[in-house]
Amino acid sequence: MNNHKPIRILLAKIGLDGHDRGVKVLARIFREAGFEVIYTGLWQTSESTMYAAMQEDVDIIGVSLLSAAHMTVVPELAKYRKKLGIESTPILLGGIIPAEDHDAVRKMGVTEIFNPGANTADIVESINNLAKNNTVPPRDTLLDGYANADQAALAKIITQMQAGENLTDWQPPSGHVPAGNATVIGITGAPGVGKSSFIGKLGAELRRRNLKVAVVAVDPSSPITGGALLGDRLRMMTGKPDEGFFIRSVASGEVQGGLGPHCADLVKLLSGFGFDVVFLETVGAGQSDVTIRNAVDHTMLLLMPESGDSIQYSKAGIMEIATHFVLNKCDLDGADKTHAQLLSAVGEDRPIYRTSSVNSEGVPAIADWITSLR
Repeated sequence: MNNHKPIRILLAKIGLDGHDRGVKVLARIFREAGFEVIYTGLWQTSESTMYAAMQEDVDIIGVSLLSAAHMTVVPELAKYRKKLGIESTPILLGGIIPAEDHDAVRKMGVTEIFNPGANTADIVESINNLAKNNTVPPRDTLLDGYANADQAALAKIITQMQAGENLTDWQPPSGHVPAGNATVIGITGAPGVGKSSFIGKLGAELRRRNLKVAVVAVDPSSPITGGALLGDRLRMMTGKPDEGFFIRSVASGEVQGGLGPHCADLVKLLSGFGFDVVFLETVGAGQSDVTIRNAVDHTMLLLMPESGDSIQYSKAGIMEIATHFVLNKCDLDGADKTHAQLLSAVGEDRPIYRTSSVNSEGVPAIADWITSLR
């Protein structure tokens, strides 16, 4: 395992379990232990969980089951793990698993089982020990996989780039697709404005138009432990996994300006792989977080009703770099007033779209614009 990268763990709730309080507590504990934690939310399937684990190239897959469905779910997890080429990734199972089923569940492919009340320090230690055994396939194997449109290979190359591995002597090949042909769109805005949900809706609309979409979603790293809770994916995952919709969660690390390490290189990597549209989503951005403009073709700044006034919208910085504005959450009060203030500040030279991710309003118009660029 590469010593330069933090341990990545995916946490999933599979089936009909109706709450995730325990998993959220674990997510915080793991973040404080210095891990990068990808949480996929409630009601996931075995298939969607393993697709997420493959795209995120995690070291550990943590599955929580409280519905006594382990004898049914675990074989499905193992099946999709093998199908996606990540069979060596350990599965940790948490929940109410009767002791008499432990041996059978382990034979199905589970590495460790933790029942309710398990000591969290023991869980962290187990994760650390298991991650030490992870190995990276040879470079030539990964590059051959990339050239043959293998997403598991793509995911592992992303990990290597993020860890600072030197791939500067290699360029994405043009074999199966024209390399470097993606439309790259930056999505930025303040925390809570709805960036991830917006991307999820827009990505689904573009997929209906048969465009292949990739997302690099950046979340902040802890300045204390270096860990990160990467929660953007859960707002983008919808229904059955789609090979044409690739999502990769990235921690900001020590990078300032709203992005993470080597994000511009990741965009080129995804473009060369054959995605038509690549979205680069910043962390919750402030007025001076303008680095994204150097990595994208267009920058969409998301705002929401009552998020400022005409003076605020006239300030230098992030308002200047936006090529397009999206007034999101327009189902909320104050949308008309905010729209008028924004228009007064920025004029009519740059488009202003109005959207509501909750009501799925306004997204097709933005998809029309993106489609016109292809």
